[in-house]
Amino acid sequence: MTDFIQLVQDRRSANNFLPDQPIKREELNEIFELVKLAPSAFNLQHTNYIAVTDKEIKGKLKDAANGQYKVYSSSAVIIVLGDKQTYHQAPDIYEGLKMLGILNEQEYRHMVDDTISFYESRGEGFHRDEAIRNGSLSAMLFMLAAKEKGWDTCPMIGFDSEAVKHILHIDEQHEVVMMIALGKEKVDSRRPRGYRKPVNEFVTFV
Repeated sequence: MTDFIQLVQDRRSANNFLPDQPIKREELNEIFELVKLAPSAFNLQHTNYIAVTDKEIKGKLKDAANGQYKVYSSSAVIIVLGDKQTYHQAPDIYEGLKMLGILNEQEYRHMVDDTISFYESRGEGFHRDEAIRNGSLSAMLFMLAAKEKGWDTCPMIGFDSEAVKHILHIDEQHEVVMMIALGKEKVDSRRPRGYRKPVNEFVTFV
């Protein structure tokens, strides 16, 4: 396994991908097997993914992303979705804890009711924020896992989310958190890493 510090240092936002570098579904599944371990609030696992490898659909997504060619030249375009209603799945998600004997029936019902009431009391704005927060946590792990498997990525927000929803038939329950282009970086066209603030400019100790 790659040393974690080296992995973090090596991960870059790739802006140019080598053409004709297909990724197998099995390889994507290996990445997602790691991604499923990402943290999420109340273990609700708010994040869903659409992995696009079809060239025709990638072409449509390129248009939705203001013509950015890396969307088309990538091996896959990963659409990160946050489920704004995932708290309704709490009974199913927590069922395993009851079956394993970790929770008794009373504890199980209490855990389900607390989770659902927590979300219901906070409204739609909170549900959207939660979808984005938890989707972002998962997406970061996706990019690190992809790098560990030898793939480069670029997280993207420069796209028309409504157009993406239309192309991929995404319902209103899901928030498009970000788009991630994945492939093999064309290293010889890599730009220098952007300026990074020193720690004392973004951390306050109290």
